[in-house]
Amino acid sequence: MEEHLTVGRVAELAGVTVRTLHHYDDIGLLQPSARTVAGYRAYSADDVERLREVLAYRRLGFGLREIADLVDDPATDAVAHLRRLRGLLLEQRDHAAAMVTAIDRELQARAMGIRTTPEEQLKMFGAQLYDAIGSAYPATRRTEPRIAARIWDALGDARTVLNVGAGTGSYEPPDRDVTAVEPSAVMRAQRPAGAAPCVAAAAESLPFEDQSFDAAMAVSTVHHWPDPVAGLREMKRVARRVVVFTYDADNTGWRERFWLTRDYLPEFAGLLVGWPSLADLTRAIGGRAEPVPIPWDCADGFFEAHWRRPEAYLDEHVRRAVSVWTRVGPQAEQRAVGKLRGDLSSGRWAERNRDLTGLDAAELGLRLLIA
Repeated sequence: MEEHLTVGRVAELAGVTVRTLHHYDDIGLLQPSARTVAGYRAYSADDVERLREVLAYRRLGFGLREIADLVDDPATDAVAHLRRLRGLLLEQRDHAAAMVTAIDRELQARAMGIRTTPEEQLKMFGAQLYDAIGSAYPATRRTEPRIAARIWDALGDARTVLNVGAGTGSYEPPDRDVTAVEPSAVMRAQRPAGAAPCVAAAAESLPFEDQSFDAAMAVSTVHHWPDPVAGLREMKRVARRVVVFTYDADNTGWRERFWLTRDYLPEFAGLLVGWPSLADLTRAIGGRAEPVPIPWDCADGFFEAHWRRPEAYLDEHVRRAVSVWTRVGPQAEQRAVGKLRGDLSSGRWAERNRDLTGLDAAELGLRLLIA
């Protein structure tokens, strides 16, 4: 890169107008650190890095005052900004995928001569879209006592516990002093009355001093983090013990054993591309991994929970509370559900999976990481 770039060159590369850059300079949001011999504005590498952050936040819908606060935060370096931006973009992508799903359903309804009510239209196409999706969590995503027992036992004698990516509060131990961390306002709003106090923050940048807690826990959330390894290291930094409920993404055997991903939703494998290996995750906290079998009547409706109850996957409310279905997209979802419905009706599913009916629990890749 040249030592300095002129305002015209920066505007050309960034896809903005020179007038926009002048405005950023005038309000103090981005003031070029140098001048050319002729006295024109000139931008250094650090200036360009700041501009990249400003434009990224701007295109995500943040106001200029909000952006100024974000980019001026002394506790956030360039890498932290990139991680935050990646997380926001992933969330925006999921929102867009959810909107596409809603539109497809509306089109199907119209094709059958069904017109949705004004309330349904506003709920699915307005600002309440993400709230409508997130609202499925309390109904289908709840604490499974047998898994909770494993998690709480792993916490040992910890009295103060940090729950990272806490969501609506499932699995928070009732007999300990819990502090929750959850970046999603939708999830925070659904935490029940009397739940542990909840801080709006991301796993990769926990706002706590070193060793502030006896233990830190994370349940079915690591796969949502922009940088899982960084988040786990943060948990290790702020707590003396770490307990994480997640899954082993680098073992293809369990994916092949789970009939849903094997026979109906091969797109699931694509969601795991780039996901850290189990060894990377355990190394991040300096711990070990233990398998967690899923009981056949699991109360928590996560993706694999209904392995012996296939009809559950035909339920729209069950699917909406699992991010996998939004992430694979509406076409894959509709194809998988349609094929499953047909196989259940014909008896093909029962014939192919008859060995499951006698099992009380199944090993499908769920893991408890303990350090």
